[in-house]
Amino acid sequence: MPEYAPLDLPENPKLAQNIIHFARALRKAGLPIGPGRVIEAIRAVAAAGFTSRTDFYWTLHACFVNRPEQRLIFAQVFRLYWRDPRYLEHMMAMLLPAIRGVQEERAAEAGERRAAEALLDGMLPEIPEGGDDTEGTEIEIDASLTMSSEERLRTLDFEQMSTEEIARAKRMLARLSLPVKPIPSRRRQASHLGHRYDLRRSLRAAMRTGGEMRDLHRQEPRPRWPNLIVLCDISGSMSQYSRVILHFLHAVSNAKGQGWAKVHAFTFGTRLTNITRHLAQRDVDAALAAAGAQAQDWEGGTRIGACLHAFNRDWSRRVMGQGAVVLLITDGLDRDDPDQLEREMERLQLSSRRLIWINPLLRWDGFAPKARGIAAMLPHVDSFRAGHSIASLEELAEVISRPEDIGEKARLMAMLGDDGA
Repeated sequence: MPEYAPLDLPENPKLAQNIIHFARALRKAGLPIGPGRVIEAIRAVAAAGFTSRTDFYWTLHACFVNRPEQRLIFAQVFRLYWRDPRYLEHMMAMLLPAIRGVQEERAAEAGERRAAEALLDGMLPEIPEGGDDTEGTEIEIDASLTMSSEERLRTLDFEQMSTEEIARAKRMLARLSLPVKPIPSRRRQASHLGHRYDLRRSLRAAMRTGGEMRDLHRQEPRPRWPNLIVLCDISGSMSQYSRVILHFLHAVSNAKGQGWAKVHAFTFGTRLTNITRHLAQRDVDAALAAAGAQAQDWEGGTRIGACLHAFNRDWSRRVMGQGAVVLLITDGLDRDDPDQLEREMERLQLSSRRLIWINPLLRWDGFAPKARGIAAMLPHVDSFRAGHSIASLEELAEVISRPEDIGEKARLMAMLGDDGA
C-alpha cells in the first residue's frame, strides 16, 4: 500500500512520489493530466494539509478532474491506490474471466477494470470471450488463438473494453465508412450515356447550324443525396457507447465520397444539443471536447420524449429536407409519459425517409421490449438494430441503403403482440 503520513509535504517526499505515481495512473486510465497539474496537486496538498482523507480526496479531485465523465475513473483509481489496503488483490480478482450469465456489467465495473489496468501498467492478461454458463466454475479456453486480436476486438462489447482496447476501437472506427445510395430524382442532367434524349438542347444546337440537327443530346437523372440526421443519447446508461459512436460519427462527417449531402448530429439526455458544427472539425479530440463542453447533460437522466419534441419543433424543418435518414441511438429507457414519446416518434418517422433505431441492449440474448419506452418507440421505426460493437456498426453500414431491412423489429413486434394478447 502507498505510504503516506499526516506531515507537511516538504518533510514527506514519499507522499509527493505517490501523488506523481497516482497522476501517472490517472493519465493511463484516460484522464488528460500533464506535469503542470501534478505540480499544482502537490502544491495544493501542501497548502491544504493531510489531516483528513476526505479533504485529501477532494483536493486531488479539484486538481485532476474537470469533466463529469472523469469522476468515475478518478474515484476508482483513488479507491484502489489510496484507500483500499488490499488494492492489489482487488485488481487481480478482476482479471478472472466473466461468466456468461452475469449480464449486468455496467459502467462501474468497466471503470474499475480501466483503473486496474492503469495501476498495473498494462500487465492485464487477455480475458477470453464468452465463458461457461453451467453451474460449475470450470472455464475452457481455446489455446489455438485462431482469431486475431483485431477480429476479437470487432465483436467485443464497447462497455467491456479496457482503455487500450477503446483506443484501438476508435482507430478502427475512424476507418469505417457509411456509404449511401442516391435518391431517385425527377431532375435531369446532360450525359453522353443517358437513355433519354434532351430535345431542348438538341433543338438549340440545331439552330446554331441553320436548322440542321447533327447531334442528339442525351440526359440522365440527376443524383440527389440525402441528409444524415443522428440523435445520440448521452445519458448515464449510454455514456460509454455514445462516446465511441461519436468517434464513428466524426469520421462519417469528415469523410469524402460517402454520398451524404450533410450530416447533422444532436445529443440528448435531459435536453437537446446540436453538435453539428463541432463534429465538422478535422481533429477528433478537439471536436469531441468541444461537443462535450456544449452538451451539459452528459451521464445525466433521460427525457427522450421531451428531447424528440424539441427536435421536431425546432429542427425538423431545418435539417430533415426530403429523403433524410435518421439514426436514433438510445437504449429507450425513459420514465416520462409514454404517450408523448409515441407521438413524437410517429412524427419523426413521418418526417424521415428511414428511421433506424440503434439500441445497445440488443447485445443481450433474450432481449424483450418490456420497458414502456421501448414498447412505445418500436412500432414507429423502420429498422431496429444493435450498436454495441464494431461489427454491429459495420453491419449498419451494409444495410443503411436497403429499404427492406428491418433488423430485429419483426421479432420484437411479435413479442409485443403476444404480450398484448
